[in-house]
Amino acid sequence: MIGSLRGVLLDRFARGELLVEVGGVGYRVVVPTGTLGVVGELGAPVFLHVHTSVREDAIVLYGFATGEERTCFEALLGAHGVGPALALAILSVHSPTALRRAVVNDDGDALSEVPGVGKKTAARLLLELKSRLELPDVGAELVAVGGGTALAAQSEVRAALAGLGYGADEVREAVRGLPHEGSVEELLRAALRSLAAVR
Repeated sequence: MIGSLRGVLLDRFARGELLVEVGGVGYRVVVPTGTLGVVGELGAPVFLHVHTSVREDAIVLYGFATGEERTCFEALLGAHGVGPALALAILSVHSPTALRRAVVNDDGDALSEVPGVGKKTAARLLLELKSRLELPDVGAELVAVGGGTALAAQSEVRAALAGLGYGADEVREAVRGLPHEGSVEELLRAALRSLAAVR
């Protein structure tokens, strides 16, 4: 079983794959969009944490920029009804820290931002991931920033932006850049300013 790859980036494909050459052998590796964004240019050295999936008809390598991403991917695979494609989609929308925060805060709306995840699926995932993800460190972090209050405010901002007609990608980027503290009104103003700057 392959656990990691260190080599040279030969190619990248729009469908979320990298071609990594290791010792003269080219490995095709499926990666989340976050990993696509951090690997270097073609010809640059690359290191990936790998999850190897062995099926009857194929061996597929899934690569991640960090070990934490791979851990979250494997935890997601253990949830009922979650296959590799959905697990990758979730990690393409939420970083491991954001995913853990959503689970700690029971934030089904955050999970529902992922294409293919409805409200029922989000609620089921929240329940299952509580037992599969390591959450103590995130809990301590949340207490440090005022418990769930900050995340609740961000959830309200997310809902307000969606109500104003902003798309899921725009909402996600705007909320991702918000500070951990502040009232709903302050955070909403900050989100609207960032959206206006992009447009």
